[in-house]
Amino acid sequence: MIPIDLGLAALATLAPISVLAGIGILLIFRHTSDPATVRRAKGVAQAHLLEFRLFMDDPVLVLRAQRDLITANLRFLRLMLRPFLWMLVPMALLLAFLEAFYGHAPLRVGDAAILTVQARNAAAPLALQAPAEIAVETPPVHVLAERQVSWRIRPRRAVTTELRIVDDGRAVTKRVSAGRGLHLLSERRGSLLSLLLYPTELPLFGGEIAWIEIRYPPATILRLHWLIWFLGISAVTALVLRRRFGAVF
Repeated sequence: MIPIDLGLAALATLAPISVLAGIGILLIFRHTSDPATVRRAKGVAQAHLLEFRLFMDDPVLVLRAQRDLITANLRFLRLMLRPFLWMLVPMALLLAFLEAFYGHAPLRVGDAAILTVQARNAAAPLALQAPAEIAVETPPVHVLAERQVSWRIRPRRAVTTELRIVDDGRAVTKRVSAGRGLHLLSERRGSLLSLLLYPTELPLFGGEIAWIEIRYPPATILRLHWLIWFLGISAVTALVLRRRFGAVF
């Protein structure tokens, strides 16, 4: 699919989130690391790096400096491990939610899309029910070897609604959005584990359906992936404010 540019309006909402993320990183570093120890570790690594210039004519001393530099870098990385582990889970959740907002655009009105259901039983009698705003253009297409069933759908107008997949009287839903602008999108609704990547819809429990998926068009922000803007703004924020927050890295 051709990426859809979300424009300056998307950047205007992403920028403050990125700044807050940068400040959050600084707070984690300040409260989970020892700044004095980190400074000493950085100083030792820099001192061993200077040894290369001082002893360039002595291969034995250069090799010793290389060994000591590697040891100092490993010590520094060990000191950075604790704050990294503290921010791993919240940052992963934040990135998953931001991907739901900025990683994809809603379906274009009038453009076809494929709804795919992964079943646990290849012979499961699945049926798709859609509101009037969404046209279902094909009967179910079964791929028995993969235990998958697919339909081609086409939004008639801008809408955020739910599709119903009926399995022997039991119905599960999948949210679908069409139109323009920012939407909280989830390409896949699946198991509890899938919440790590698609945290915007409740997981499926039991039944014949393992997951339901709709592929949305990819999105960019001013021709760049949203993650580039996020990492750039949050990194600049952390570098500019690191002394004010007393963080060392």
